[in-house]
Amino acid sequence: MSPARRDDLLVVAAALAPLALFLLRERQIAGAVGFPLDDSWIHLHFARNLAEGAGFAYNPGRPVAGSTAPLWTLLLAAGAAVLGPSLALAKALGVAAALGAALLTRRAAAAFGAPAPLALLAAVGLLWTGPMAWGALSGMEVTLAALLVAAALLAHARDRLVWSAAWAALAALARPEAVLLVPCLALARPLGARRLAAFGALTAAALLPMVLFSLWTAGAPYPATAAAKVEGGLLGWLGGLREPLAVTLLARPWRFLAEWVGWLARTHGVLPLALVPGLVLAWGRGGRALGAVGLVLLVHPLGMALLAPYRGPAFQEGRYSIHLLPLAFVILAVVAGASRWARAGRWLPALAVAAYLGAAAVALAPAATRYGWAVQNINAMQVHLGRWLDAHVTPRARLAVNDIGAIAYFSRREVLDLMGLVTPEVIPYRRRGEGGVVEYLLETCPDHVVIFPAWFPGLAARADLLEPVYRVRLARNEVAGAAEMVVYRLRRCAV
Repeated sequence: MSPARRDDLLVVAAALAPLALFLLRERQIAGAVGFPLDDSWIHLHFARNLAEGAGFAYNPGRPVAGSTAPLWTLLLAAGAAVLGPSLALAKALGVAAALGAALLTRRAAAAFGAPAPLALLAAVGLLWTGPMAWGALSGMEVTLAALLVAAALLAHARDRLVWSAAWAALAALARPEAVLLVPCLALARPLGARRLAAFGALTAAALLPMVLFSLWTAGAPYPATAAAKVEGGLLGWLGGLREPLAVTLLARPWRFLAEWVGWLARTHGVLPLALVPGLVLAWGRGGRALGAVGLVLLVHPLGMALLAPYRGPAFQEGRYSIHLLPLAFVILAVVAGASRWARAGRWLPALAVAAYLGAAAVALAPAATRYGWAVQNINAMQVHLGRWLDAHVTPRARLAVNDIGAIAYFSRREVLDLMGLVTPEVIPYRRRGEGGVVEYLLETCPDHVVIFPAWFPGLAARADLLEPVYRVRLARNEVAGAAEMVVYRLRRCAV
């Protein structure tokens, strides 16, 4: 067996430990398999509609740009068309993408000059992070984005211009924050006309269909999900949001940068070294080819804050940041390979590796517990309510909801999204506060309203408007928007 094949098998074997730990904690805490976010069910609901011929629509017959990760949604739909939509399908694709990301990370590190043992360690280290294990089992797009970033890095290391530009462009369709990698990759080698054309044309070709579809269905060049969630920055300004300039240019960027460093440190204590010290050393070891690409590790939190801020880089286990972990581990492997300790006797490097993997294993345990409780919360609240509604309301009932994932997937009822992710027409009402939401409900007249009362305290107190018929309360809430969600019957409306 060749050394490369052996190392690949070791990477695959190494993935078993974190995945087994997460699945064990899921079973112990939640008692059943599930997703740690309601958003995972949104992707699966879109995918099922696509596979069944209803188009890219949340409510069949009404196309909407309701996914900021359309490539993941389309991949799920392709799988659903062949195997049927299922939780197992989403998890299998997530695990496969995580393994692919690790295998390509090993190759990218080696291509940039890291010794084979350190390239192997980079791949194992990536898999032994809580966010990657979470992402593999989450039903979300994060490991697909990480796979595409790793592919772009490998192609770039081998000086494959078209492939590096193509993989980076596709990564932006899997996780929009990955678009920040495109200019860093483009600038990592002399920027001639051919290089500029490759990155410009391929990025435009990848993103243009999404832009046109968003304009058609949401009235903006970005998905309704972005319009509904963005809290400021350039995208917010384009959407009519105004905030103090000091918040846009100073307070939020500083907060996001601090959160980014903190998230890296919690993921593994060595990861912050991939920032300023790692980048300086990366320039020395890998030159512009590696150093300029590595700059995205600093650009990422600042770009998030300035362009389209919603939540910070650490939000929900770092779902907006996990795609950059392959790059961080490549930089660490290359830098470590050039250090003196890597050329020392056998025992010092071996002890360092053991300490590194030990620290990773220690961080995995609390991450697995958080994952287990997240699955329990979503199963006990949103999944339970979706099934309850399927059993207790008429098939033609229309539901106004503030969490659209599992409720729509299991009930298969028409939903009006009070947050605007798949019902963009509600966004102007939302911006007028609870009074605007009440106005929207009176105009659209849904049969039931399913909300967190804590999110809409004024609306929930309107006994003349809403009659509570069922409620779920979590004893320990870790990820739900609030501890209680209530199903109300709408007493009256304007039509």
